[in-house]
Amino acid sequence: MDDASAALVVDARGVVTGWSEGARLLTGFSAEEAVGRPVRELLAVEPGAEDDLPRRPVVPVGVVTVRHRDGHPVALRLAACRVHGPGDADAGHVVTALPADAEEITLAGRVFEQSSLPISVLDAEHRFIRLNAAAAEAMGGSEQDLLGRPFADVAGPGEATRSVDRHMRTVAETGRALRDESYSQAADPSQQVWDVEMWPVRDAAGRVVATALAGLDSTEQHRARRRLALLDEAASALGTTLDVGRTAEELVALLVPDFADFAAVDLLDWVLDAEAPPLRGDPEVTLRRTAHASAGPGAPDTVVPLGRTDVYPPYSPPARALREGRAVLARTGEPDFDRWMAERGAEALRACGACPTGIHSELAVPLRARGTTLGVAIAVRNIRPDGFAADDALLAEEIASRAAVCVDNARRFARERATALTLQHSLLPRVLPGQAAVEIAHRYLPSASAAGIGGDWFDVIPLSGTRVALVVGDVVGHGIPSTATMGRLCTAVRTLADVDLPPEELLTHLDDLVAHLAADEREDVPELGATCLYAVYDPVSRHLAVAAAGHPAPALLMPDGTCRLVPLNTGPPLGVGGLPFEATELELPEGCVVAFYTDGLIEGRGRDVDHSTQELCRALKAPAESLDALCDVVLKAVLPEEPGDDVALLLARTRALGAGQVAARDVSPDPGEVPAVRQWAVELLSAWDLDDIAFVTELVVSELVTNAIRYGESPIRVRLIRDRTLICEVTDSSSTSPHLRRAHAFDEGGRGLLLVAQLTQRWGSRQADGGKTIWAEQALPRR
Repeated sequence: MDDASAALVVDARGVVTGWSEGARLLTGFSAEEAVGRPVRELLAVEPGAEDDLPRRPVVPVGVVTVRHRDGHPVALRLAACRVHGPGDADAGHVVTALPADAEEITLAGRVFEQSSLPISVLDAEHRFIRLNAAAAEAMGGSEQDLLGRPFADVAGPGEATRSVDRHMRTVAETGRALRDESYSQAADPSQQVWDVEMWPVRDAAGRVVATALAGLDSTEQHRARRRLALLDEAASALGTTLDVGRTAEELVALLVPDFADFAAVDLLDWVLDAEAPPLRGDPEVTLRRTAHASAGPGAPDTVVPLGRTDVYPPYSPPARALREGRAVLARTGEPDFDRWMAERGAEALRACGACPTGIHSELAVPLRARGTTLGVAIAVRNIRPDGFAADDALLAEEIASRAAVCVDNARRFARERATALTLQHSLLPRVLPGQAAVEIAHRYLPSASAAGIGGDWFDVIPLSGTRVALVVGDVVGHGIPSTATMGRLCTAVRTLADVDLPPEELLTHLDDLVAHLAADEREDVPELGATCLYAVYDPVSRHLAVAAAGHPAPALLMPDGTCRLVPLNTGPPLGVGGLPFEATELELPEGCVVAFYTDGLIEGRGRDVDHSTQELCRALKAPAESLDALCDVVLKAVLPEEPGDDVALLLARTRALGAGQVAARDVSPDPGEVPAVRQWAVELLSAWDLDDIAFVTELVVSELVTNAIRYGESPIRVRLIRDRTLICEVTDSSSTSPHLRRAHAFDEGGRGLLLVAQLTQRWGSRQADGGKTIWAEQALPRR
């Protein structure tokens, strides 16, 4: 190699095997003096650096200092190209050299040096052989310091370095360009982010001899993407439930650790109590801690426990945010913030012995929805070196506005639910009226779903003749409108029951009422509809009459342990109109349990009605200490963990009045028969040990029988029933209902019913097939 090129050949051991004339001119060594010597001997080693020689590469690259033959150091820029021998064995390197200060005269060279993008070139061992000024600055050193050093040593340990190193290896092996996004510190997203482009550098023969890297600082774009991702996540993560506390927890989980090192949500007390907002606010703000979260070790911990209140002074960021209605950014160095941090640190020392030192930035954002301030969201940073900026405040305001709407929706739902529940409880029977026909146990479970409280109801209504009416119903929809409709229907059923209509007739009247209510409703009110089941049980005859309007059939547990559904010809739901209702009558032995319920017990999303009904029958057969305990057994066995609808359950165990409690006789339509009937009644009361009320009973029987003979039609029958009260009933074939009237001074009649009304607790009449019954009740004497 006797040409003028500054080149040398080094074998795999690092020994010089070829030396050009250009190399002699640069170093002063002739080929005879250089060939055969290790290339390291030609390096100018600084005093004390001899021990570092073994760790240096066999063939140095980049700017290196060599020793001139006359002893002075010469700075050269070396580039090495690997030489492959047979079988791809390592045969050494061809090294070219230029003076280190040699000026790049090509336009490409000037572009490389003057580019604002960091560009570097690395050899096959991933060592730097060229860097422009921007690359040297980005890597944190000068070009002279970085040349020849491996990329992994300069970039430092971490997944980002390993990722770039893997990609460079792929580029060298495949010859394809790649891109990679690299963090200066992967554990801290607030650090610089680089978009790295890698491509192969080929020689004239097309062989890959090096890898080039170009980096684009994409930190701002990355942060913008993270902000957009956080907003996108907020849309799905916030408001998953209609629970105020859960929504606050979702907000702090969204902010920590991606946005803040510690976050908290403090709400005004009236928000959590579902009350109306107060008219005025004090300079010092009292808020209740609803949720908080910390990024972990090194991050601040809370000073205020969950559920406790905290008073914020007027100068604190939370109080300012509430007062000004905007995000407040506070940093170290601001007098009010430093004062606030000093006070908060003292509180932390008193509370738990830990002080949140190092907090350098705080962001307080008011939670406002529909013009109402609900509380404040607080975010602080101490681990991240960068403080909150104006863009962070805008992002926090956007997230807080979404969270505030969710909190307000949850608050409104809680308030409406509480109102509907209060209204419903006021309409449902708190204490069931006393009656002897059946033993009663009941349960009502309001729905916890987002749909709100439904319109389920039940009732037990005493009827004349010791009979009892059992009612369950369900209004379509949820919320206050459904609860109000339920109250209307409940009142209507009681009114119609007082008229003593048969079940099928009562449902017909109730159907007309619902149709009229639906016609009177405004257009913005959902369609009105309801289901209802009405049953009447008579403990004297042990007959149960049941009619249903779109309602599930009751379950019947017999004394022998068998259980089945009552076969019903179920009519349409209330409000459909135009279709008849039919009643089913059963004769039941004493001790039967009839289970009335609303559809929430057996129906629901993903539930099989037939399977739920079987579970109901199986649960009713389970042993229980009492009827009340059986209610709990049924609910536990049939209901899922989170019912999607309200559930009303009414259990009734039938009783029967014995023959010794009921007596009856037929009466011929002859006024002369009245004394005999009176005598029969007196003797019967004597046998029942009720002589104390015999005189009043004799008058009542006399008046009622006389009215039946005078104004009614045959056949006439009188019946006395001894239960909680003494009941006198007179039945005739006339359908004309009696009524009270005011008799004049010289009238000979018209005072009978007035006398009955004065002598008894209550009286009335009921229509029946082929006639009517007039009845009166007397209180039994105290024993």
